[in-house]
Amino acid sequence: MDTPRTADEGLQFLVTRSPSTVVLGLARMQEALEELGHPELRLRSVQVAGTNGKGSTCAFLDAILRAAGHRVGLYTSPHLVRVNERIQVGGVAIDDQTLGMRVVEVLRKSPAAAGATYFELGTLVALEHFAGEGVEVAVLEVGLGGRLDATTAARPRLTALTRVGMDHLEFLGDSLQAIAREKAAILRPGVPGVVGAQPPEALATIETVATSVGAPLWVDGRDFSLDGLGRYRGPGLALDGLALALHGEHQHHNAAVAVSCALLLERQGLAVGTEAIRTGLQRTRWPGRLEQVPGHPPLLLDGAHNEDGVAALVAALDAPPYAGRAVHLVFGVVSDKRVEPMLRALLPRCTSAALTRVPTPRSLDPAAYVALARSLCPRVDVAPSPEEALALARDRAGPDGWVLVAGSLYLVGAVKTLLEHIPAR
Repeated sequence: MDTPRTADEGLQFLVTRSPSTVVLGLARMQEALEELGHPELRLRSVQVAGTNGKGSTCAFLDAILRAAGHRVGLYTSPHLVRVNERIQVGGVAIDDQTLGMRVVEVLRKSPAAAGATYFELGTLVALEHFAGEGVEVAVLEVGLGGRLDATTAARPRLTALTRVGMDHLEFLGDSLQAIAREKAAILRPGVPGVVGAQPPEALATIETVATSVGAPLWVDGRDFSLDGLGRYRGPGLALDGLALALHGEHQHHNAAVAVSCALLLERQGLAVGTEAIRTGLQRTRWPGRLEQVPGHPPLLLDGAHNEDGVAALVAALDAPPYAGRAVHLVFGVVSDKRVEPMLRALLPRCTSAALTRVPTPRSLDPAAYVALARSLCPRVDVAPSPEEALALARDRAGPDGWVLVAGSLYLVGAVKTLLEHIPAR
C-alpha cells in the first residue's frame, strides 16, 4: 500500500504486516534507528529475554518502577486481543490515534522502516513513542531469541534472562545449550545481567557467554532469591512478607528477577525503594497467565505453549485453589511446538479436553494429535472453533469444575475476545 498519511492508514499499514513472519537480523533495525535519529539512545532501557516468564518479569518490573513514581514504557509481545497492548506508558496501552500516527511518523522519517517486519516495525514505533513521551525507563521484552532480535538494537543499560527451555527450535537450535547461547547474546560488556533460575546446562552456557563478553551477573539461587513465603534475599537487601499478585510458584522466580533488576537500576541512580517493591509486586497485572475469570464454572486462562510452561501450569493445578478440582481443558497449539510432551504432561490432569484450531495461519490441526490425546485423557473431542470448544468445556465442567484454556497465547486471546461478548453462565 502507499505510504500512510493518516492515523487510520498507519494502523492499516501495520496490520497488513503478518505477525507470523520472522526474519531475524539487526541490519534493518540499525538502519532505521539511524534514520530516526536514534530514539533508543534517549532511553534507559532494560531488555528481558528467556523462553518462559519474560513477559511476567517485565510486568513485575514495570509495576515496581511505576510504584516508585517513574514514567515507564513497557513493550511486550504477543498481544492477546489488541495490538495496542504491546506498547504501554504508565500502565496504559497506546490508543489507536497515537499508534497510527506513530507508524506514520516512523515511515516518514525512515525509508528503511517500510521494509521492516511486523515485529521490527512495532519495536521501532515503541522506541520512537517512548522517546517522544519522555519515559524514564523502557522495559523491553525480547520477541524471539536475543542475538538477532529487534529489541537488541536498543542498547540496554541492563539485561535479564528468565528461564531458558526448548522452544523455537527451527530458529534457535535443537539443544538447550544452543538456545541459551542465542538468548545470552543480549549480554553486553560491562552491562549488568540478571539471570533467573535455569537448568544447569543453560546456566553454564550463560555464564560462559557472560565471561567472554565481560558482563557481570546476578544469578537466582546464588546471588538472590525469593521464596514461597515472600522472603527476598539479595546483595545488600533482605525483604520479608512480599505478596505477589500473579499466581503460581514459578512467579516467585520471575518476581525475584524483577526485584533484582530494580535494585541494579537503583545502583545506576534511579530511585526505587523497598515500599515500591512491595507495592509493585502486589499490583502487577499480566493477563493470560494463570488468569482467573469468575463465573459458573470459573475459567483459568494460561498461555503455556511449551514444555516448561506446561510444567509450571501443572504444578499450579496441583496446588490450591485448583488441587482436587476437575479440570476441563480447551487446547490449541501452533505447528512449531513440541505438542507431544505438552500433552503427556497436561492431559492426565484433565477430566476432559476439547481440542481446537488456534486463530493463526500457523495453527496445528487437532487431527494431528487427537489420537495421542485420547490415550491420555478419558474424554477428548475436537471442536471446529475456540467458541465451540469453550461452550463444550463449560457444559462439562458443571458447578464444581474449572475450565482451563491453554496451549497458545493466540488461543487465550481468542477466548478473551469471546468473553467480551459471551457472559459466563
